Amino acid sequence: MSHELHLDNIRISKDGHELIAIDQMVAAGEVLSVMGPSGAGKSTLLNYIIGTLPSDFTATGAVLLNGADLCALPSNQRQVGILFQDDLLFPHMSVGQNLAFGLSADVRRADRPARIDQALTEIGLEGFADRDPETLSGGQKARVALMRMLLSEPRVLLLDEAFSRLDTERRDQIRTLVFDTARARQLPVIMVTHDQADADAAGGPVFYLTD
Repeated sequence: MSHELHLDNIRISKDGHELIAIDQMVAAGEVLSVMGPSGAGKSTLLNYIIGTLPSDFTATGAVLLNGADLCALPSNQRQVGILFQDDLLFPHMSVGQNLAFGLSADVRRADRPARIDQALTEIGLEGFADRDPETLSGGQKARVALMRMLLSEPRVLLLDEAFSRLDTERRDQIRTLVFDTARARQLPVIMVTHDQADADAAGGPVFYLTD
């Protein structure tokens, strides 16, 4: 199923100063790049979308997914996936256990090992289920983090400087994997980045925030 996102006249302020004013459509499989200097409000916009905006901010406007306002739902029901610059894998869990954490509770226990094996094959890490995350390369960790998030079946994907800690070669590989996956699954994507190369690779609209 394809999904369309509308950031419907969103305005976010703090201490009487307006940080963000945006009205933007993001089509299924499209990437909206949000750029600007540190402190301009890029991550604040993501916090509003996922429902974790701190109480000292004021905000108006809707986050419409297929016409329904996500702001009416608690965070854990919005089905918004997010990737950060750190992979945030659980160090006390194996690779397979990390992936199992993302699986819906509706997936039967007996079906989970096969689903995890399938997921690892999709990201080129077949046979890695029992590996310690600390033995993985940076690119491998990024792939596991991506798949763990996808297993939760998000309808929207947010990227918060998700590629910034990868070297150039791995950055290109993971960026391509993420964008191709979003297009294949028809997920609208919002990417916060400082890097123009990320926005160029995304090929979608760019929204610039200023101080």
